[in-house]
Amino acid sequence: MSTKRDYYEILGVNKTATPEEIKKAYRKVAIQFHPDKNPGNKEAEEKFKEAAEAYEILSDAEKRAQYDRFGHARQGAGSYGGHTMNMEDIFSQFGDIFGGGSPFDSFFGGGTRSGGRRQRKGSNLRIKLKLTLEEIAHGVEKKIKVHRLTRAEGVTFKTCPTCQGSGQIRKVVNTMLGQMVSATTCSACDGSGQIVDKRPAGVDSSGLVSKEEVINVKIPAGVADGMQLSMSGKGNEAPGGGVAGDLLILVEEQEDKQLKRDGNNLIYDLYISFIDAALGTTVEVPSVGGRVKIKIDPGTQSGKVLRLRGKGLKDIQGYETGDQLIYVNVWTPKKLTPEERAKLESLRTSPNFEPSPDANEKGFFERMKEFFN
Repeated sequence: MSTKRDYYEILGVNKTATPEEIKKAYRKVAIQFHPDKNPGNKEAEEKFKEAAEAYEILSDAEKRAQYDRFGHARQGAGSYGGHTMNMEDIFSQFGDIFGGGSPFDSFFGGGTRSGGRRQRKGSNLRIKLKLTLEEIAHGVEKKIKVHRLTRAEGVTFKTCPTCQGSGQIRKVVNTMLGQMVSATTCSACDGSGQIVDKRPAGVDSSGLVSKEEVINVKIPAGVADGMQLSMSGKGNEAPGGGVAGDLLILVEEQEDKQLKRDGNNLIYDLYISFIDAALGTTVEVPSVGGRVKIKIDPGTQSGKVLRLRGKGLKDIQGYETGDQLIYVNVWTPKKLTPEERAKLESLRTSPNFEPSPDANEKGFFERMKEFFN
């Protein structure tokens, strides 16, 4: 009796599964047990090969029909193909499942491959950049100093003797399917195919040194606190002339003493005297474009919101600009001289000083609701 596992069981499908369901199931199992995701795990490698064998049979209508009829009994006679299946064959069908391309590319990360050789990518650098509200409003270009790893002068490289420049270590394994070739990343060169040959004193085995560099950073208008910007290729260089990492810039917005930010809108609290509120006046208020004169109408009530359209911040996508909202606060004196008190007492009973809100005048909550809508 055959001790081999049932192909349908290996892929986790039933015997009525459609070709698309079989393909999807194989993809899931192959990802789980792929050698690059399980380096050095022999059990995972065997399950990966086992899944490939199952898919080779069940994905072929003729082979599947024979398997459904005879099971594993006739496989040794070559009824299901009978050819030597190596890892390249498996990876070829695996790549087909993923829509083309080498399956290695899905798992190595931090680099690309050409002819099996892995191209290294340098690590990213991260910095914080403090910006004022004015800088955020108009955008700004800044020169910043960073310490990044760069290739040291006098460093030379040579072909890796362990993998002979291929970036991979291949191992031939004899199995019931024939000879299989297992390929793993060369640990000596990390898949790049080359190692440092000569290096000056003080340079580490990667051939890199830390240098201070001044970089011009252009910050677009409308960025927000906590936003991260990226400058491609401005991070640490990779050993052996690979792809440099990125410079990641974390925006830190400094609080403005007068203007408060609410999305793309700016808010300013304006305090005026009781006299100015009653008689009306003209005042200046700060904005990101300089001070602006606004008119206060006679009889202005505390809590009124004035809107300066287009005086807020630009949207970072460039589609619109926010407004500046001015909250009017009528200041009530906390201390009065005897003369001031006497004058106000004489007006206490005046009909015009009796609170008489207009029926059409909106309260605070209505004004807030109107604003946010």
